[in-house]
Amino acid sequence: MMRWLALAALFLLIGMILGAPLLVYAGYVLVAVLFVSRVLTDRWSSGLSAERQVSLLEAKVGQEIQVGIVLVNRSGWPIPWVLVEDLLPASALMYTPPNLEVHGQRVRVVLLAKEGRKLLNYRLTCHRRGYYQIGPTVLETGDLLGLQRRFQIAAEPQFLLVYPRVIPLTGFDVASPRPIGEIQLTHALVDDPTRLAGVRLYQPGDPLRRVHWKATARSGELHSKVYEPTCVAGAMIVVDFHVRSNPQRHEPLRGELAASAAASIAQALYELAQPAGLVSNGRDAAERIRTEGWRVEYGTRSAAHAAAGMREASDRLRPVVVGLGQTPQTIQEIHRTLARLERTDGLTLAQLLIEAEPRLSRQASVLVILQQPTKEDLAAMVSLSRRGWMLTAAVNTYEPSDFATIAGALLAGGIQPLHLRDFDAISALCRRVVQRS
Repeated sequence: MMRWLALAALFLLIGMILGAPLLVYAGYVLVAVLFVSRVLTDRWSSGLSAERQVSLLEAKVGQEIQVGIVLVNRSGWPIPWVLVEDLLPASALMYTPPNLEVHGQRVRVVLLAKEGRKLLNYRLTCHRRGYYQIGPTVLETGDLLGLQRRFQIAAEPQFLLVYPRVIPLTGFDVASPRPIGEIQLTHALVDDPTRLAGVRLYQPGDPLRRVHWKATARSGELHSKVYEPTCVAGAMIVVDFHVRSNPQRHEPLRGELAASAAASIAQALYELAQPAGLVSNGRDAAERIRTEGWRVEYGTRSAAHAAAGMREASDRLRPVVVGLGQTPQTIQEIHRTLARLERTDGLTLAQLLIEAEPRLSRQASVLVILQQPTKEDLAAMVSLSRRGWMLTAAVNTYEPSDFATIAGALLAGGIQPLHLRDFDAISALCRRVVQRS
């Protein structure tokens, strides 16, 4: 705008000095055009609004989402052109196939009549888990000569949560009753009346139903039954998402596989009426989202994009924890948390185990899903195992040679390794975990 005003002033000055009426006239015309274009652009921009409608805000992998944008011209003037773009995060459009595959046009140029409305729609196919920001909608308009342009953000963003894929335990009877154990109990939670461990002398306070009448009749003294303790152990699932032990060259497959395995194991434990919990050093995608600036006008399109985006960095140094539980709400929270987890440069796996140790129940086994553990990570796991926790490690790697190398170090420390090679291996992995826990 200032350049054009400077040019108009130059025409007027040169025309007055040289006595050239055409230059003076050109200067006046340019000033008039600038004034009219500014007034019209301001009116068009102030009268624009948009509203987005999304068919689903929580979806599963493979589902299709319908997105519709209603563009409204509230002004009394027709708008010759409006460039509409519904923003999506760059990370969602990477890879082949992308995390969110777009069908249709999310960037269009439209003409709006006086007090007119226009519906724009497109579809999204969810190929991977994640927490995705849909929008906001960036609107650009201006005069026909391109002298004036306005950028604004409309249609506040909405957030799509795509749950990780859950692989069922095929060929496994989840309702089969059996003792759950293989861990060293610090105390008996409940006695199993179907499992008689022996007989002892009656002690004051023993209920009558514990009296062993045959032993009492033979010995002439009251004897009580002693039952074996039983415990629903379950598992605390630890997922490592540190960037150093989860290199970018293996993404997004390995990260997707880790989240899917954790979700499948938690679901299998829930179906067995066993508790499950989650601990991770990943970052919650919801923390990256900017919540201010949606209704601000910007001078450039890049500024509008930057203000409308999601944060690319996080200084989170606290573990993400979902406490041990066996309710539907706990499993749902585990799935939601896994859907939002991303790689981070915060806590390493070794630091995570130290930080989260007070929250790891000794009555539950601990399953660690890792990819390329460091020496410090392995040392922290071995230390945890030697202090009484029942520890199992799922090695998230494709190559058998890489698994053999990591498995050797784990076995040397008394930790049972499992091979998480691909999605087909998740079902067998879940079966082994629920049988051990």
